[in-house]
Amino acid sequence: MQTLAHWDGGPGPWIVLFPLIWAAVIVGALTLLRRTLWRGRRAPWRATDDSRPSGDSPIAIIGRRFASGEIDEDEYWRRLSVLEEQFGRSGKGGAA
Repeated sequence: MQTLAHWDGGPGPWIVLFPLIWAAVIVGALTLLRRTLWRGRRAPWRATDDSRPSGDSPIAIIGRRFASGEIDEDEYWRRLSVLEEQFGRSGKGGAA
């Protein structure tokens, strides 16, 4: 009886292992590419979230300071109202 493990004249277990090895190589290459080359790039079909403060805007800075505990809630709301008075509400940042 011929089986996959029969070494005399048959393909042996390699007939099953070769596709698995190639699948592992392809998955590993794609994972490596995704973690190195494609990191930080946004796909063009992904929408950006403009509802949160970005970069070093004043609203983002006081939001980070409030989140880290540097300023209390009263000071956060006081500074946020001053910034909104001065710069206007452009739809970005801050709580409503």
